Amino acid sequence: MGKYDWRMNLAALATGAALICAAPLAMAQEVNNPGVLVHAADDEATTLDPAQVEPGEGGETIILQVYDRLLDIGPASPDLIPSLATEVPTVENGLISADGLTYTFPLREGVTFHDGTDFTAADVKFSWDRAMTMDLPEGNAGALIDYVASTEVVDDYTFRATLNEASADFLYSVVVAMVSSIVSQDAVEANGGVAEGQPNQFMAGNMVGTGPYKFNVWNRNENILLDINEDYWGENAKLNVRIEIGGDPDVRVLGLRAGEFDTIETDPSFVADLEGADGVTIYTGGLLLEPLHIGFNLNIPEGSLPPDDTIPEDFFQDPRIRQAFNHAFDYEAFLNGPLAGYGDFNSHYIPIGVFGFDENAPRYTKQDYAKAEELFREAGYWDEGFTVSVITEEGNLFALMCLVLKDSIERLNPNFRINVLAVAESVFDDAHAQNPLEYAMWAKNADPAADPNFYLQAYAHPDGEWGEVHGFASGYKDAGKVAQLIDDAAVELDLEKRAALYSELQSVLYEDPMWLIGAQEGVVMAHRDWLKGFAMQPLWPRPSLKFALFDK
Repeated sequence: MGKYDWRMNLAALATGAALICAAPLAMAQEVNNPGVLVHAADDEATTLDPAQVEPGEGGETIILQVYDRLLDIGPASPDLIPSLATEVPTVENGLISADGLTYTFPLREGVTFHDGTDFTAADVKFSWDRAMTMDLPEGNAGALIDYVASTEVVDDYTFRATLNEASADFLYSVVVAMVSSIVSQDAVEANGGVAEGQPNQFMAGNMVGTGPYKFNVWNRNENILLDINEDYWGENAKLNVRIEIGGDPDVRVLGLRAGEFDTIETDPSFVADLEGADGVTIYTGGLLLEPLHIGFNLNIPEGSLPPDDTIPEDFFQDPRIRQAFNHAFDYEAFLNGPLAGYGDFNSHYIPIGVFGFDENAPRYTKQDYAKAEELFREAGYWDEGFTVSVITEEGNLFALMCLVLKDSIERLNPNFRINVLAVAESVFDDAHAQNPLEYAMWAKNADPAADPNFYLQAYAHPDGEWGEVHGFASGYKDAGKVAQLIDDAAVELDLEKRAALYSELQSVLYEDPMWLIGAQEGVVMAHRDWLKGFAMQPLWPRPSLKFALFDK
């Protein structure tokens, strides 16, 4: 069985890939803002509290810099490394019990929080228990609640967690997640404490961690300032940080070109405006772990579709229709147009760069009109045609993916019509949150994760997050087999056996797709040439940068 070398992919991404784009400076440049890293973000955090932050939201960027977790992921590979814990638990070193239920973490001694209090195992238990007690709907406490049965202080520098059931992805899906960041128990208890189902206003706007940066101030709608933690237990950061908030793309581009910003959040659409700019490097290594997808809804409420739609509610129950859409999509047009050539095509539904991706598994990568026509004819729609709508946010890659779909389907047959409903983000979010969903298709991207179990539980399992909303159980040819393969892989601790299960799943889901995956977007990040030590790790929260690594 051939398997994609995910470790090589991420090692190249985090080390050598940046060198492809970096050109030597013709002459020494005057460095702007010496001693400060200035990063231009694309939006503002809604909270700085690990117990409240939503995965993928702007607050995770700040939490990554100020708080530590028990384990971490380094810049050069996807391997777990010690952080506040001194060892990565394994069955072999005895820190994972033989039944896979108990994880023991020996902790680092001599660590202090930014408020000067000592870090101990009690802070770990408090932090995890706090998030689970608060269990805020906008947060990610479910990552802890779903896995953790109990937490225990063994002694001052030993923490233990017992799981509800054995889990192969606990360390990646929970321990390194931002919700598992370790906060100062003293700081929380002195500022509102913990209340079930209630946010803590102090922690939402202030931060007390053990990380390489101390929180300074949050000037709403303007910037966030972070200071070097001179008492950090690890290697000290070299630059203070100023995060400029919410500049539109043109402002970010002009600011980088002028040297006002050292790094900016970018996507492939920025390349044309930055290529060849004096003093600017465009980093284009690797792939984001957020496949761009169009969802097929098999659970449409009767009479709910837009008035122009002519499809029946059970349209996507037919796997031939779902296959036909996948064969008809012009993947190369999407990759070379909206994505400017930066991206690749992953199989259903494991991203390239994540453990378990099998490069030999079948993938939809080429438009195949002959196969699409054959399937539409078999399903009985070729002559009568259809009209169907896809809802998406306006003005982004999701909308452009929908336009590629529209062009692809309508060129295949003039009796086919795709209506692209590009709406404001707030309108889309309201529609996207419906259960049942009142549209046949919608476009977005996946939430990023470090382990394949997250993707398959959320996007493929018949009883998972989207399986329940979209009615996968009634549409799969063999829903029980899909569920069994995903559930077996979730608890398989033998990596070779686990990879084999995921390889089989990718073949099964190719034949029975519940999504059209347009592409996996390539990494594009622009920064000034004077920035030293630049590294990007897609397993870190966006923009996948640790500012403590950088210097000027």
